[in-house]
Amino acid sequence: MVSPETRKQYRITVGIECHVQLKTKTKLFSAVGNDAREAPANTLISHIDLGMPGALPVLNEAAVCLAIKAAFALKTEPQLFSKFDRKHYFYPDLPKGYQITQFDQPIILGGHVTIVVDGNQKDIAITRAHLEEDAGKSTHPSGKEYSLIDLNRAGTPLLEIVSEPQIHSAAEAKAYAKELYLLIRYADVSDANLYYGNMRFDVNVSVSKTDNLGTRTETKNLNSFRSVEKAVEHEANRQIELLEKGEVIVQETRGWDDAKQKTFSQRTKEEAHDYRYFPEPDIPPLDLDPSFIAKIKKDMPVMPGELRQQLSTLQLDNSAVETLVEELQAGRFMLTVLEKGDVHAAKKIAAWLTSDVQAMVVAQKITWDDAKLDGQSMLVLAAMVEDKKVSSTAAKQILEELVLRGGDPLKIAEDKKLLQVSDEGAVGKIVDAVIADNPQAVADVKAGEMKAIGYLVGQVMKHSRGQANPSLAQKLLKEKIG
Repeated sequence: MVSPETRKQYRITVGIECHVQLKTKTKLFSAVGNDAREAPANTLISHIDLGMPGALPVLNEAAVCLAIKAAFALKTEPQLFSKFDRKHYFYPDLPKGYQITQFDQPIILGGHVTIVVDGNQKDIAITRAHLEEDAGKSTHPSGKEYSLIDLNRAGTPLLEIVSEPQIHSAAEAKAYAKELYLLIRYADVSDANLYYGNMRFDVNVSVSKTDNLGTRTETKNLNSFRSVEKAVEHEANRQIELLEKGEVIVQETRGWDDAKQKTFSQRTKEEAHDYRYFPEPDIPPLDLDPSFIAKIKKDMPVMPGELRQQLSTLQLDNSAVETLVEELQAGRFMLTVLEKGDVHAAKKIAAWLTSDVQAMVVAQKITWDDAKLDGQSMLVLAAMVEDKKVSSTAAKQILEELVLRGGDPLKIAEDKKLLQVSDEGAVGKIVDAVIADNPQAVADVKAGEMKAIGYLVGQVMKHSRGQANPSLAQKLLKEKIG
């Protein structure tokens, strides 16, 4: 176990490689379906994916368009010229014996991801991002002496995003992974479903007592923000322990055991020359037209940073803002509400989303994807509360109906008898009856016991079946009791 004092002597340095599965209909080089989530093993494959003799790959234009969008999301421009290369290695899930990727001239260079940790903002620079095809998937049945290969994923278009080694804590690593996830989702580049492996993180960790980087290890295929954080934390501690014992760090590839919360050795780390890169002879270089790029840039959606700026006009607390930004549907919905220009109503709707609707999602009454969020209906409900047509409690009942089933908030209020009675004459008659029925409470009010007024208001609400305007009821009680 590393003591806090010992740990402070070391500088942790982390670089993260993220593999993003692009949301195209077909694979990167073959006309085969790209959604293998529920497909039986080895049913989404073609002669191109298998590297059969004479098979010629054809580049998927949609994947290039998504890579261009990713460049803008990373606050940079795509490269006008890029090319593809062959990366050779031999593994059972790579039937061709090589992977088509981009080596020395990728489609994206530069850019950055802005993170905030403990209130401090920091830009993590992006080294590069390149297009490549995925390999297949090996599974190892428990208790068996063999492995199974599913090639449905072979040829899936990936964008590998590589950060500079500018991350210096587990918290920063988690924040980077999370913000990159949001950028990719908002740019509509990938579904970014971590459960299905649409985004996978490889973390390179080294420790050193000097400004020189130490020997790094790479922990691969992390599929949650928590596992990114915990893997960095564990690996840093493991390396410090070894160095404190006078041992050396081996440059290697490691895996993550989520059950044990620790990394484990898989294989020694290959160097670039081990892969024998050379230019892909079957795919011509990419030479992008600036007008083609400009058209994609023009259609870019609002990104998380812009949304945060717009939400700042509502003066919400930071946790509420992040809840709205992290839930894509909620964030995009708030943009439609903000476009209406009613800041007061937008703030009320934001509060409903981050409290009541979020509670419904947590309770599994609904998912954000299925929530029936309609801007006009929400604005009408906010106006009904503002005009005291319904109480804040009644509004929450109406809100639940709206989110679960949709509809007209006014009609829902009428059907559920939730409209407040604000007619002085009607409420006054109920107040007279309550005063007559509760002489002791009235005497207490006259004696200065103002808590009793709350009891009398409650009696008015009870007699009116919750429909009387409580503010009006209190006003009339005070006037009539004197």
